[in-house]
Amino acid sequence: MPGTSHFPRPLRLGFFSRLLDDVPAAQRYRLAAAQIAHAEAFGFDSAWVAQHHFHEHEGGLPSPFVFLAYVASRTRRIRLGTGIVTLPLENAVRVAEDAIVLDLLSGGRLEVGVGTGGTPESFAAFGLDGNDRSAIFARQLAAVRSAWAGQPLAGGDTLYPTGSQLLGRIWQATFSVSGGTRAGEAGDGLMLSRTQPRPGHAPHASLAEIQNPIVDAYLAALPSGHAPRIVGSRSVFVADTRKEALRLADIGLRRSAARFAASGQAGLADRAGPDAPLEQLIAEYDVHVGSPEDVIASLRADSTLARVTDLVCQVHSVDPPHEAILRSIELTATMVASALGWTRGASAPDLQALALL
Repeated sequence: MPGTSHFPRPLRLGFFSRLLDDVPAAQRYRLAAAQIAHAEAFGFDSAWVAQHHFHEHEGGLPSPFVFLAYVASRTRRIRLGTGIVTLPLENAVRVAEDAIVLDLLSGGRLEVGVGTGGTPESFAAFGLDGNDRSAIFARQLAAVRSAWAGQPLAGGDTLYPTGSQLLGRIWQATFSVSGGTRAGEAGDGLMLSRTQPRPGHAPHASLAEIQNPIVDAYLAALPSGHAPRIVGSRSVFVADTRKEALRLADIGLRRSAARFAASGQAGLADRAGPDAPLEQLIAEYDVHVGSPEDVIASLRADSTLARVTDLVCQVHSVDPPHEAILRSIELTATMVASALGWTRGASAPDLQALALL
């Protein structure tokens, strides 16, 4: 039965940021760096950041390698991942080079998540047709792999420094079964989103009902001898009390729903507008929110999470204030994650990491 298998443990725990704190851009970057350092101090295994161009309320970071280099200088242990680089909008050789330099400077801590991503407007700004994104993505990813493998580039040059160590640290993000097959055939990691659109034939399907077939396809396509690597990204906001968590969720989810409605985008806004009951917003946005006990129960009910190797938590779409994010990180590490199979690599918070900021 899908969702009942348990893949290699220990489960790894990650923190994901879209850099959406309600402050000017420079302060967003400093606060997100502080959140990642806080996650490291409380034992999180990885931190991931999203790349978004132009739209400040969707994601505040067009240059993830630059930001992660800054974070690398202020952390010591936590692995640093892109979730994702929108590869069709990038120059493949420059992605390959920047990733190598960042990996070397961080002491080999880089994980490279890639995807087709991007809104149609983003593609137009780069002089590209968004309808071609899948074909462009395939070409760009092949070029990055080839460059990291030391193959000659056009003109005969090869990369310096070399990047073969990164070939086993590629992750592909997808919403589709075919994307799961593609990632599996390549031996890459699979990245599952915190939420995704429901198909027309199953508008009320659970996220697990959509994502378990993707996992099935990935595992079926994975070459013999390749250990599965599966990120399950989830919206997780934990507070000391259910009342406080729901108060902040009510503010943040209505704000997110209002922005969707104002944008005219199809999708979640069609089913849960800013005036919908909070319970409906929580369900439609696939948010796990409440006290530690509430969130443990909610995450346990998600059958896909029994199959992932990496649970990666983000506070979007609640997007609470910075101090509440820090507290959610603490509660996730000290109370929630252990109930799902995570074991901390350290016996106590590494508070020295915070002193580096």
